[in-house]
Amino acid sequence: MASAAKLPLQERVPLRRTAWKLADLAVLSLLLALLARRAASLAAGDASPCWAAALVCEAWFTVVWLLNMNAKWSPVRFDTHPERLAERIDELPAVDMFVTTADPKLEPPLVTVNTVLSLLAVDYPAGKLACYVSDDGCSPVTCFALREAADFARLWVPFCRRHGVGVRAPFVYFSSGPEHGAGAADHGEFLRDWAAMKVSQLATIVVDEYERLVSRIENADEGSLVRRADGEFAEFVGAERRDHPTIVKVLWDNSRSGAGEGFPSLIYVSREKSPRYHHHFKAGAMNVLARVSAVLTNAPIMLNVDCDMFANNPQVVLHAMCLLLGFDDEVHSGFVQAPQRFYGALKDDPFGNQMEVLFKKLGSGIAGLQGMFYGGTGCFHRRKVIYGVTPDYTTDIEPQTRKGSPSYKELQKKFGSSKELIESARSIISGDVIAAPRADISSRIEVAKEVSCSNYEINTCWGQEIGWIYGSVTEDILTGQRIHTAGWRSALLETDPLAFMGSAPTGGPASLTQYKRWATGLLEILLSRNNPFLGSIFKHLQFRQCLAYLVIYIWPVRAPFELCYALLGPYCLLANQSFLPKASEPGFSIPLALLVVYNIYYLMEYIDCKVSARAWWNNHRMQRIVSASSWFLAFLTVLLKTLGLSETVFEVTRKDQSTPDGDENTDNADPGRFTFDSSPVFILPTALTILNIVAIVVGVWRVFFNPMEGVTGGPGVGEFICCGWLVLCFWQFVRGFVGKGSYGIPWSVKLKASLLVAAFVHFCRRN
Repeated sequence: MASAAKLPLQERVPLRRTAWKLADLAVLSLLLALLARRAASLAAGDASPCWAAALVCEAWFTVVWLLNMNAKWSPVRFDTHPERLAERIDELPAVDMFVTTADPKLEPPLVTVNTVLSLLAVDYPAGKLACYVSDDGCSPVTCFALREAADFARLWVPFCRRHGVGVRAPFVYFSSGPEHGAGAADHGEFLRDWAAMKVSQLATIVVDEYERLVSRIENADEGSLVRRADGEFAEFVGAERRDHPTIVKVLWDNSRSGAGEGFPSLIYVSREKSPRYHHHFKAGAMNVLARVSAVLTNAPIMLNVDCDMFANNPQVVLHAMCLLLGFDDEVHSGFVQAPQRFYGALKDDPFGNQMEVLFKKLGSGIAGLQGMFYGGTGCFHRRKVIYGVTPDYTTDIEPQTRKGSPSYKELQKKFGSSKELIESARSIISGDVIAAPRADISSRIEVAKEVSCSNYEINTCWGQEIGWIYGSVTEDILTGQRIHTAGWRSALLETDPLAFMGSAPTGGPASLTQYKRWATGLLEILLSRNNPFLGSIFKHLQFRQCLAYLVIYIWPVRAPFELCYALLGPYCLLANQSFLPKASEPGFSIPLALLVVYNIYYLMEYIDCKVSARAWWNNHRMQRIVSASSWFLAFLTVLLKTLGLSETVFEVTRKDQSTPDGDENTDNADPGRFTFDSSPVFILPTALTILNIVAIVVGVWRVFFNPMEGVTGGPGVGEFICCGWLVLCFWQFVRGFVGKGSYGIPWSVKLKASLLVAAFVHFCRRN
């Protein structure tokens, strides 16, 4: 029998989807048949101008379907075997773990603390781990919370390892049943011992300490912290969120750990901010973390997670190593991305943002191309890949025999003036992946502050050729595309239990704000020099991978076409025209069959992923809402930015503090119900709701009370179905007209929407 060291650490398993491919082709054939029918009618001259508009929209829908077919066509999964690393512990590279937070109000420090504690307790040699927290809010409360977390970790980390705790975010463990505790130990044995363990003396101490930790963090006051006599938070005096010097604090140094206290180093970083320099949002924060970690620990592997994305699987780093070390050629794992999953998720995904089916269907298909996209959290990066090293520089070449290694001046031009950073970069580029973290990181704080200055990146390649790439608020997708364009591939990390879990925003404003930010960044990429077509033509981005990127890049571009198509139904009812064949005509069966087959296709995808039919409907209606609100507003935002009339604003999404059992910490009686505010994102869907109701009323009145004898070309049953379907999709807005408080649509939104409807009705009457 082969030794564990010789067995493969990972296996790439192609997934069969013959039936799904046939269904893909069936929908495509119906789309083409509909286009042919429209083209023939227009050529014969017996169709209204509405048919020409419908032809353009349906041609676009066909392109979108082809892009999705390409992305889903060749799915794979990667099986990992972390137990086979047992004989290769000495070969494991060091890992720097990055956690980012930006606003202590929208992203409460207690959420960040739980994420950090889950990372500090993962199953991996503590001496090879370091955790860095970037606080772009420059909050002394966040720093205080992390210092308290470091003290609690001395008790928490040994406790988790001794008892094989499965999920090591304390709020999950202390609010859940035994299913969250079953880790490496035998599940049956754990169930028998779990109750006793929870009431054991050590467990009681841990519970009490965690409750005190929570109390201290929740009661911490920013003013009292900065006035403390010991001066620990004196650096925060006078600091403003957008104007302050760098603050770097080593809250725990693993090299100074005593017996039984072995857990990773913990470093707090709040980079310098100045109104004179652009801070580049999250991408800028990630680049500062990359530089600070380079001069302190310089691990060859970097993990980044959002502040609410805790480690749900204690062996997640080992699973990632199976993919990073398990390929014969490291070009296949330039980075390793875990899918996003959410704890405490509302039943049936009422806001359509849990994306479970999207990751399972689209994600596995993209994994079979050049690799999964970088999702901004739950991702393991090779530091040298982030530094812009290409596969042809590393493949099958010993460091000693490489030609054209960058000189000191070349490295200085790329990485900046810090000698320590240049030497650390040279070490990484040379391929020294097993290098151990430096000891006594506290002695290098001043160097870390130097590379965190707001003007450090001037005249360097940070944000352009190395690091996280600037130019879009969706820096994650853009950075991943740059890596793929260089010729690297990526791997999808799917584990059982799930690798990471985070929180999905709830309520209408938070959900639509998140979608708007994503769509804005994606369109910025599409219209920039980072367009994936250029990467495919001039660099090493595979063509099918280029098309896969377009699946998400065109989200905001879809909005005008989908809005136009949504307006055709009410326009025809109001203007007494048609854009669909009559029910008595043979061509009516084509759009009817397309409507039925298309929706059955997506319903079966949800059922195949063991997700409810109600969740399918919620996601379907939310896609209509998001298209008419977030995507369309993002389209206008980027259009105005392109014309020089506005600037992109990064909007932080509020992080939920619900428990993993779904007990939301909110005063709302119905957390799954849509909420509203006066944001512009609600104006257009509100207008569409009013317009479709008005159109149905006018259409019914005309049919029953004012029939036009002998007049041909008027609307048929198809137009009524379209308007009725949209009213169902926007039903939450119908409820919003009579709702109260946050459940009701504000009068300012109703007024603006009514003006749009009045203008459209006037346009219809003139035509």
